[in-house]
Amino acid sequence: MPIELLVNGSKRALTTDPENSLLTALRDDLGLTGTKYGCGEGQCGACTVLIDGRATRSCITPLSYATGKRVTTIEGLERNGQLHAVQQAFLETNAMQCAYCTPGMIMSGVGLLEKTPNPSEAEIVRGMEGNVCRCGTYPRIVAAVRLAATRLGASGKAGAR
Repeated sequence: MPIELLVNGSKRALTTDPENSLLTALRDDLGLTGTKYGCGEGQCGACTVLIDGRATRSCITPLSYATGKRVTTIEGLERNGQLHAVQQAFLETNAMQCAYCTPGMIMSGVGLLEKTPNPSEAEIVRGMEGNVCRCGTYPRIVAAVRLAATRLGASGKAGAR
């Protein structure tokens, strides 16, 4: 029996083991390779996606958990050729070096801004905990999330959109 997912606004049917990780389904079955495999244990954040707006580690999330929920990957943030405010802020603040962690960092930032539209610096740091950047660009990552929050607030858009 196919498993139905709502990924980036589109219904997708998969015929795979429902206990496979969501990460495996996204990358291998759906070809959405923006979500990265890092540690495979939910500790590094490279695999972060949003499930119903909440930042979730897809490497430890069974596919069956995502059934009937909205799954958003890094590929699903862009709208009509416009980057999401967090994506744009990451570019403008040079918040990436090797960029392997960037999709997970961005998704965690978006998830944070959905629940806390105007976070303090301490809230940003707390909200990004568990996302590892081996290049050490943490100050620029915090600056990017702050910039995105400011822009989203100024545009009258709550949360991520």
